Amino acid sequence: MSANEVLARFRAEVGAAVTRARRASGEIGERNAKLRERTRDLAAQARERKVEPGSRVTPADVREAATGFRSDRGLAVEQVPEAAELTAPRPVETEKPATLGSTAVAGPSGQLPRVSDDDEDFSQSRILY
Repeated sequence: MSANEVLARFRAEVGAAVTRARRASGEIGERNAKLRERTRDLAAQARERKVEPGSRVTPADVREAATGFRSDRGLAVEQVPEAAELTAPRPVETEKPATLGSTAVAGPSGQLPRVSDDDEDFSQSRILY
């Protein structure tokens, strides 16, 4: 085999290797993008407490290892509720009763105080009633 043939064969093999590497890199990039998107969706569900009671949760030791990994490298660690908190039923919100002075009441004449957009309105009727 001549030197030109050896060099041509070497260039062809290197070209094929580079092509395989680019293809593999693209596939891994796509897979990582899908994983990041799924992780963002799961974090949003955790923040919004939209987790179903029967959902699969990450074991505590895996969460601790992930938190340690990110902390050791100076990366942000988002605090999300524990699995027990996520799968617990939401508390029923009840309407709070009005506290004294939080709502306008009728004055001695039976009329409500006048409403104004003026931020500097310190009239007695607004303060007293």
